Amino acid sequence: MKIDRPLLFAPQRWEWGGLDAVFSTAAPADELVTNIHVAGFVGDRIVVCRDGRYGWFLPGGTREAGESIGECVARELAEEAGARLTGELRWIGAHHCVSDRPEPYRPHQPHPEKAWLWCAAEVEIVGEPGNPDDGEQVVEVRLAAVAEAQALLGASADWMPDLIALAVESRG
Repeated sequence: MKIDRPLLFAPQRWEWGGLDAVFSTAAPADELVTNIHVAGFVGDRIVVCRDGRYGWFLPGGTREAGESIGECVARELAEEAGARLTGELRWIGAHHCVSDRPEPYRPHQPHPEKAWLWCAAEVEIVGEPGNPDDGEQVVEVRLAAVAEAQALLGASADWMPDLIALAVESRG
């Protein structure tokens, strides 16, 4: 699989978070998962979100203290995309990360090791993004064809098109 997706499996340096990250299809331990993002499918289209600061992204975010993966996904989908799950959540891989920061991003998070979980699921748009004051302010939600989602997301991370391809394959 690494041969087909060299950009996705290449070691990453996420300077904004002081993180060295390596993608794997091996499931991380639940207690290491700090962030969860979802390639949400509505038919053959993928839900992508845009905010005024970072550009296009897959809905998802930081897990709260005591929150399960499923609870985090439900909250983040509603907040960022106005969406909800209609099918089973499938993990497709994770970035296993090591932080060089002296403390965790939030006190309840593991440190210095953590994992960013990437999932895929069938979803539906049920309203507007919740846009809580302490979260991203989403200005657009789009149902994008696969190639469009890869182009939009690939503009900020060259490995994202590979991740989207993996999400499409996860549908069977």
